[in-house]
Amino acid sequence: MTASILTVDDSPSIRVAIKIALTNAGYTVTEAANGAEGIEKAQAAAFDMIITDLNMPVMDGLTMIEEMRKLPSLMGVPIVFLTTESDAGMKERAKAAGATGWLTKPFDPDTLARLAKKVLGR
Repeated sequence: MTASILTVDDSPSIRVAIKIALTNAGYTVTEAANGAEGIEKAQAAAFDMIITDLNMPVMDGLTMIEEMRKLPSLMGVPIVFLTTESDAGMKERAKAAGATGWLTKPFDPDTLARLAKKVLGR
């Protein structure tokens, strides 16, 4: 079965780059433009992994993770940040909120695919 990944980023070009990298690696990718839309889509369908930006309008990635971790259906879903942010304090806040991992932009498509494989265990 193909793993399904939700990518949440306010940049259309980043969403396309993520989708291409992960689709080429054999994953199914669904896109959302902000945290609120991410929560909506994550509740509407089952995802094996979520990749999110940190800084977005409407709802940022940290708030999205905090809200997702309150929902029983999303408690165990791995969530990885893909962001330009590299502050150690922010990484700690993300981990405390329930983030599974962190990858800094700009990203290498192969690195992203390897991270997905590692996180998903396949």
